[in-house]
Amino acid sequence: MPMSPSRIRRAVLTGSAALVLALTSAPATLAANPPAPTHPGSLVLVGGGLKEDNTQVYGEIIKRAGGPRAKIGVLTAASIPASQDPDAGNPDACSNSACNGRYYAGLFKRHGAADAQWIPVDLDHLTNADSDAVVAQINSMTGFFFGGGDQYRYVTSLLHGDRHTDSRALAAIRAKLATGSVVAGSSAGAQIAAGADMVTGGDSYQALRDGSTPGYFEDPSRLGYLPQGGFAFLRSGLIDTHTGTSGREGRALRLAADTGHDTVYALDENTALVVDNPGTTAEKLTVRGPQGVTILDLRHAHARTTRAGWSLTGARYSYLTDGDRYYALTALPVPAPGKYPLLPSGRTPVPPNNDAFHSTDNPDGAPYSLRTTARALMSTRAQRTATATTWESAPGFTVTLGKQPWTLAWTRQADTAQTVIGASIDIAPR
Repeated sequence: MPMSPSRIRRAVLTGSAALVLALTSAPATLAANPPAPTHPGSLVLVGGGLKEDNTQVYGEIIKRAGGPRAKIGVLTAASIPASQDPDAGNPDACSNSACNGRYYAGLFKRHGAADAQWIPVDLDHLTNADSDAVVAQINSMTGFFFGGGDQYRYVTSLLHGDRHTDSRALAAIRAKLATGSVVAGSSAGAQIAAGADMVTGGDSYQALRDGSTPGYFEDPSRLGYLPQGGFAFLRSGLIDTHTGTSGREGRALRLAADTGHDTVYALDENTALVVDNPGTTAEKLTVRGPQGVTILDLRHAHARTTRAGWSLTGARYSYLTDGDRYYALTALPVPAPGKYPLLPSGRTPVPPNNDAFHSTDNPDGAPYSLRTTARALMSTRAQRTATATTWESAPGFTVTLGKQPWTLAWTRQADTAQTVIGASIDIAPR
């Protein structure tokens, strides 16, 4: 079974103390600037927590890999290798790259793939990333799935160290994507699809308070990022995962503002962002699954730091749900067919929210906190703005969501906002 997030962080990379790196001076690389696809395939990126019975997401991956002829290559190098797993010999308790690879291969077969195989690249098998046998195995596949864990292990195992250039295995996967294959991933497996400034860790409150730092850090609350990025399969925006359950909207906004990015795709658990024609002017993103994807738009945002702390004004918040689309070139969200504009009729005030980002220090905190506030605001006539505060103080932060002339909510239900498009979002110290 895949590792829990807490165990993932404890089981850090071998010698990871040496990985608190000064990375800002790295040269331009193939991974950061890959060639434009000639006949692009597609991406299916899941925000983590992919449930075994999610037939919609597994089915989407298999369909794009050829349906009943699909052959899925499973990569789990983000997991610890067997040599670091004390339960490696116990198939009922193991949680390493090899047994996680078998787990996902079995799931894809159960969901209808003709074949699914573990690609044996991990920290125990680094040389395999450049072997003829692994390249041949990859070339025989019609789709790929990257499992969860720690995305830095993918950097370590599939890229060439400080050069940050593709291994032969990664180059083969990139070539398959460019000619029509599907590349999917969950949690770290989705995060590694990012381009420049890929997040490596951090919590929202600490991110707002302290800002971001290039590198990989053993303190899981510290906002770190890798300037060279991940595999750069998706470059139209930053990627974040586990968004609603871990309250990561704050860290996503801070990292985007610090690094000059206009867009963040912040993925919820057990839900996929499906990307057609990635890296082209026709790039289209579609949400599939029971939760949603937050789109953070910073094209008109302004950040500043004063003695009181960090603030951000002019950003926009959208929350897209199943079937909704987003066109990267025009930054245009489009609701799914069958949804209609919500015209709020009630006057119920928005409930107070004193834990905007689901703090780990709050024993009574609820996931999807900020989304709940946004939906409540869109469902009432009583307010044009609503605020949520951080659980932490000294300093604390206030998040203000607002209805603007362009803000809309869409739904398939009479009085509940499902999709939110274009709400304003500001953050200020308090």
